[in-house]
Amino acid sequence: MSLTENRKLLAEDNAGAESSIKHPAHYETAEQDKISLAQKLIYGLGGFVNNLLGAAIGGMSIVLNLGLGMNPALVGLLGAIPRLTDALTDPLMGYISDHTKSRWGRRRPYIFFGAIAAGIVFMLLWQLPEGKSENYYFWFFLIGSIIFYLAYTVFATPWVALGYELTPDYHERTRLMGVQNFMGQMAYLVSPWFLWIMQYDLLFDDIMIGAKWLAVAVGIFTICIGILPAIFLKERFKKAPADPIATLPNNTKENVPSPAEPQAGLRDFFQGFVATLQFSPFLKLCAATFLVFNGFMLVSSFQFYVIIYYVFSGNQSLGAEYAGWVGTLSAISTFCVIFIITRLSTQIGKRRAFFISTGISVFGYCLKWFCYSPEYPLLLLLPAPFIAFGLGGLFTLMGSMIADVCDLDELQTGERREGMFGSIYWWVVKLGMAAAIATGGFILNATGFDVALGGEQAASTLLSMRIFDIVIPVIASLIAIGAIASYPITEEKAHQVRLALEEKRGTP
Repeated sequence: MSLTENRKLLAEDNAGAESSIKHPAHYETAEQDKISLAQKLIYGLGGFVNNLLGAAIGGMSIVLNLGLGMNPALVGLLGAIPRLTDALTDPLMGYISDHTKSRWGRRRPYIFFGAIAAGIVFMLLWQLPEGKSENYYFWFFLIGSIIFYLAYTVFATPWVALGYELTPDYHERTRLMGVQNFMGQMAYLVSPWFLWIMQYDLLFDDIMIGAKWLAVAVGIFTICIGILPAIFLKERFKKAPADPIATLPNNTKENVPSPAEPQAGLRDFFQGFVATLQFSPFLKLCAATFLVFNGFMLVSSFQFYVIIYYVFSGNQSLGAEYAGWVGTLSAISTFCVIFIITRLSTQIGKRRAFFISTGISVFGYCLKWFCYSPEYPLLLLLPAPFIAFGLGGLFTLMGSMIADVCDLDELQTGERREGMFGSIYWWVVKLGMAAAIATGGFILNATGFDVALGGEQAASTLLSMRIFDIVIPVIASLIAIGAIASYPITEEKAHQVRLALEEKRGTP
């Protein structure tokens, strides 16, 4: 198959792609392409650590407002500014990982040392001294957060890239990402209770002391669990793209032409970065992720205020407890969603599975208007299982779809760039989180919310909070569905790409 023919795989029109989905081709997973359950679980532990760190620094930041009285807008900026540095550090780490040559592989050394560094820095970040000014706390936390995210990137970017290359099979990738997402969601069984834990007076004298000790627990856990994927998982592509032939069996090496040596340094990095951003199927996945995740994250912290000040009239303790139950139910529901969407995607395709999961989450957001009720607080639980379809489906499907994109990219460029694709994708996720945190603080101010008023917030403030809590994620999710409508890689196309790759460079 010629290179021109290979590129036609991407150039099919939407009508052809739709026909493939209506009459999908199914391929059984070969025995050699399967990943053992133990390996899937170990990779999933990395997802647990990844989600725990992200949820912890986001969820615990509320104490800067409730415990130190910091302006919500400043708290939002503290969440956003460090993430902006990821615009460079994430892709750079991906590039470094893609081009690393070591006896331990391209990914594992960074996963090992990154987990240790991230755990230590996270513990230190929350050891805030007492009696300082708002300006002092802002700069202390800002500098510490930037250092933390650097360490976090060293761990997370190679871990993500490792998952994209563990299997070449279309469906086994979805199963791997399903297990990884399942394991990762366990972090959200714990994180909704962070606020309640930090202010539990039988354990801690105040919320800031609670934050210090909780950070120590999270940091130690990160170190102990985060290093496991580096120790127990094996890489399929151990060499950098400059030496792909070294990964092939001896009987296939002689048939593979030697690729041109890639340019070294920043020029090669920026060329790869631009090429990744110009790859249309990947951009569609990034856009959908940004919209769905950003919409969810914006209200995930915002809804604490709706629950506390609208449903429970300012009762922080009771509001935090119910918010914890909502989060726990969401996490449990997501486990079920992951199983459903994993199975569904093998029947109707990854794209249609995304439409269904995101559509159900839109219904759940709309239910909030009726179920967030001061008269019937238990109704808070009802929307949670439906909303769980949003992120449950998103992160089960997107990782698998990006792995397919990496194959198509290799067919066109001759390089394995999981690190670059993964870093840019997860930077989009982090950017969405940062934008949500930053925007959430300003939106909260715009509603007229004043923490000093406690349960005496104005009626117009509470109404505005409720509207923002629902409308923003609904609109974002609907736009995301539109973005994925033209995503071109079906099961049949992915199979053709794999055959073309194996004909071109053999089987690793």
